[in-house]
Amino acid sequence: MLTFIPTPIGNLEDISYRAVRVLSDSILVLCEDTRVSKRLFSLLSKKLNIDFDIKNKKFISLHSHNEQQFIENLTDDFFVQTNAVYLTDAGMPTVSDPGAKLVHYCQKQNIEFEILPGATACTLAYAYSGFLTKEFLFFGFLDIKQQNRITQLKKIVNDGFATVIYESPKRVMKLLDELISINYQKDIFVAKELTKIYDSRYYGSVDEIYQKLKDETIKGEWVVVLDAKPPTKTTPISVEDIAKLDIPPKTKAKLLSKLTGKNTKEIYKEHI
Repeated sequence: MLTFIPTPIGNLEDISYRAVRVLSDSILVLCEDTRVSKRLFSLLSKKLNIDFDIKNKKFISLHSHNEQQFIENLTDDFFVQTNAVYLTDAGMPTVSDPGAKLVHYCQKQNIEFEILPGATACTLAYAYSGFLTKEFLFFGFLDIKQQNRITQLKKIVNDGFATVIYESPKRVMKLLDELISINYQKDIFVAKELTKIYDSRYYGSVDEIYQKLKDETIKGEWVVVLDAKPPTKTTPISVEDIAKLDIPPKTKAKLLSKLTGKNTKEIYKEHI
């Protein structure tokens, strides 16, 4: 049996009872970083006064760079007779984290697995934003290449949905600058280190938040939520609009004929 376990994105108290039980029963621990996962076990052990028997667990590193190779080398009975878990460093496996390929493998091979519900910065940030649209998109990280970033960002702000973006401290000010450069006019919500000691949240226009953050310490993981851009209002083209166009009479007559259903002779008499 394999269980995918979301881990706290900051506050250890966000771990669920079910996750703690499964971690206690696990024998094999597949994890994005063995050092991070061992530290999590150690912190939880102290916090909850639980002996996880770490010495008798087998830790195997499974991250985005070796996930495909790991899966290709799996045998049919690898998960059959062991309680295995998969952890990423923080948050929900597969959500801007490794794990999706392993889920896909289990589906194709009919291997029993469970994914536990738990913390993810995406939904938490959207809830904090207070934006009123019931639909939103999760984009994750933008491309680091400038031209690709701008193309992605223009698409995001014109899609008409609120959108959640993850960003590193190295590029969060750059992201705000890019939003200003493409004339993004809606409010945004920005959060740093959600649920952690230095949890900080900001709401307002892009310009306002840029001014607030330029003098702040920006070290940490960031989540940015863009409010939805309202759909562009369009007015149906009218007979008068077409009649005013400076185009050849024959072309104008054909357009008016299609719009009104009248034949071209009638059109010539009435409008041309």
